[in-house]
Amino acid sequence: MTSSITPFSQPAFRHLFAAQITSLIGTGLTTVALSLLAFDLAGDHAGRVLGSILVLKMVAYLVIAPIAGGMAHLLPRRTWLVGLDILRAVIVLCLPFVDQVWQIFVLVFVVNAASAAFTPVFQAIIPEILPDEKAYTKGLSYARLAYDLENLASPALAAALLVMWSFDSLFMVNSLTFAISALLIMTAHIPQAATTDRTGGVYANTVFGIVAYLKTPRLRGLLAVYFAVSSVGAMIIVNTVVLTRGVLGGSEILTTGFLACAGGGSMMAAFLIPGLIERLGERRLVLSGIIGAALAMLLGGSLMIAGGGSVIAFAVLWGIAGAGTTLAQTPGGRLVQRSAGDGDRSAFFAANFALSHGGWLFAYGIIGWLGSLSGLSVAFFASGGLAFVAIIAALLLWPKDDRLEISHSHSGFWHEHPHDHNDPHHVHVHAHKDDGEKHRHRHYHPPVTHKHRFVIDSHHTKWPMESGDRV
Repeated sequence: MTSSITPFSQPAFRHLFAAQITSLIGTGLTTVALSLLAFDLAGDHAGRVLGSILVLKMVAYLVIAPIAGGMAHLLPRRTWLVGLDILRAVIVLCLPFVDQVWQIFVLVFVVNAASAAFTPVFQAIIPEILPDEKAYTKGLSYARLAYDLENLASPALAAALLVMWSFDSLFMVNSLTFAISALLIMTAHIPQAATTDRTGGVYANTVFGIVAYLKTPRLRGLLAVYFAVSSVGAMIIVNTVVLTRGVLGGSEILTTGFLACAGGGSMMAAFLIPGLIERLGERRLVLSGIIGAALAMLLGGSLMIAGGGSVIAFAVLWGIAGAGTTLAQTPGGRLVQRSAGDGDRSAFFAANFALSHGGWLFAYGIIGWLGSLSGLSVAFFASGGLAFVAIIAALLLWPKDDRLEISHSHSGFWHEHPHDHNDPHHVHVHAHKDDGEKHRHRHYHPPVTHKHRFVIDSHHTKWPMESGDRV
């Protein structure tokens, strides 16, 4: 680590991180329990049921996250998060009583819709309680480690619980973890959300985050990287069992071993990110990571064709892929928070959440379909090939000279919105007793050319292509 600053010195981060850990463990247990419930209700068609559940999950993320992120600034964030945790606890508690497949679909959609509304707001709070960028980077790394530990620990914990209880008990434990998460959030000091200049109804607030995200060059590049990550990650998630059982002739233990290799590579990379990002910067680190992961997939395809792939060789490739995808996606939080105005952070994180999962929805389908119909070698080459297409797009979309402060010009215009006079756009005088506080009245913005940290917001609706461009 490059700095002695630790996010755990902040009580609010400790509480929120503990809430994340508990809910992750519970969600992991439910993933196992859903597989068993699907088999109990659908038998040999359980795979189709689970595939449909995965699609529903992604649809919920794509539809709900932008709406929730766009409207989150209108609601108290602590109440929002606690309420969603309680809703998830209640919904999960209903799953043991399901006796029809369609009921699974409805409940899973609702619980994932709640997660889609919860996660971006939760993510947007972290940079506010960790304003130091180095501490925030460590916080992102710890969050990545938490996900990887959950992937390793949840199946083992589920197996231990199933020795004593039925799989229905896993849903009950998950409900309890959401309740604990709600309690931890209630006891955390969550700063009041910054005000935003945005006006308009549900539609305007919903589309703002997506539109602003896609107008930001570095975030367009990041989105291409996310697509590359999903192309590689889908290969690991969908086809690990095919590789280990069908090609390498191993057992269930080998399957879990390969997943552990990917998780171990990811954990190692997460630990190294704070130091690497200081030396390389986000762009070089992200692109280096995903290029390594894509090369691992292409090498895997070559080994399949040559017939020379051993268990050790493929396990190493899984470790490289796990490390590369983590190096590529973990710094994304820094880029999103850097690209958003204070009052718009939830909307940007919601757009990031929804758009990145859109890549997973596509990749799950194409990689899984190719693996089953055309063979595993084709799936390997498709995974690596799609990733490299996305990498080329990222190189083109993400400027090498990614400046934070940009000189730009504004035309003069009249409008009305909440503002204070600390903002360089609002230097005007009037007889207002709260002149230094947020207030609202019709006012004139004179023509101006200036330079400051540039983000897409109500005053800056397009990205300047050259210094001094009118925005």
